[in-house]
Amino acid sequence: MTRVRLRDLGITIGRYKTGTHNSITDIPGVMVGHVTLSDKKENGCTVQTGVSAILPHPDNVFREKVLGGAYVINGFGKTVGTIQLQELGLIESPILLTNTFSVPAVSEGTLRHLLHQNPQIGDTTGTVNVIVGECNDGYLNDIRGLHVKPHHARQAILSAKSGVIEEGCVGAGTGMSCLGFKGGVGTSSRVASFGTEQFTVGAFVVSNFGLKKDLRPPRGDWTSCSEQEEKMPDGSIMIILATNAPLNERQLSRLAKRASFGLSRTGSYAAHGSGDIVIAFSTAHRIPHESPPHPKRIPFTFLREDGDTISRLFEMTVDTVEESIWNSLCKATTTEGIHGRVREAIPYDMLLGGTS
Repeated sequence: MTRVRLRDLGITIGRYKTGTHNSITDIPGVMVGHVTLSDKKENGCTVQTGVSAILPHPDNVFREKVLGGAYVINGFGKTVGTIQLQELGLIESPILLTNTFSVPAVSEGTLRHLLHQNPQIGDTTGTVNVIVGECNDGYLNDIRGLHVKPHHARQAILSAKSGVIEEGCVGAGTGMSCLGFKGGVGTSSRVASFGTEQFTVGAFVVSNFGLKKDLRPPRGDWTSCSEQEEKMPDGSIMIILATNAPLNERQLSRLAKRASFGLSRTGSYAAHGSGDIVIAFSTAHRIPHESPPHPKRIPFTFLREDGDTISRLFEMTVDTVEESIWNSLCKATTTEGIHGRVREAIPYDMLLGGTS
């Protein structure tokens, strides 16, 4: 059976319309690439993992940076690069996502890609801040095998595209579990008019949190699961937000905070061992790497926080994060992993308020 997205089931989230593809790639210039590693080795180990890359624009991100912000809902995670992002409010590399133990390899691969693009890094100019996020896919994946290599990161970056992107068991989402079922990659977007302008907010998630008992369906009531569930780590989620609205880095950090509301709607309560990290960026402005001539001013304009405009963007963010999570579940297929473990695809009637 072909797996479908949430809206194909007749379920809509919120009052705003979606972009053309209902995807983070509805923000002009944003691209996504995946490398999926799914294989059963001769030694019996099962590989279910991968890498996903989100590019703020198709050009050289180090040379033309974008404004960004980050928010830690719960900090049980191993991200790279978010400290400098929070300090300076700039993103100067593609954003890469993978499994927990593959953060070093993916960081190296992303760094090598940027060094190849920019021979001056570390020589005639400064260093570069690579951003890598992770979730633990060790329930299904032979995570100890360190199967993700540096070249997979570069491959994910080079394969990035706009338009329709794959969801479910792909890229960084290949081995993930969510709310007791098979999780993975999901995306969604919202579009609204603000006077004479139109702004889009998009989300991209790698979902890996919660148990069946936590699930809160988007439609109807569902009696909490009474079956005994296997004890699992608390899980995690990576949430990437993009918008073409002209927000500054402080406003983007505020936007990132609102992702927590979309996450909580699905059943998450950010458990003790859950790494719940949000990274947000705007494509409205590009900041050149070289300093301009004196006086060193860059003439940018940003949205005024008059209440209504920023609040509507917050609401759009909440809705798109929630739908992205549901899409990650809807598109994921039943997957067999290491030690014969299986994660079943979520039955659609659960999302419709059933009890299967």
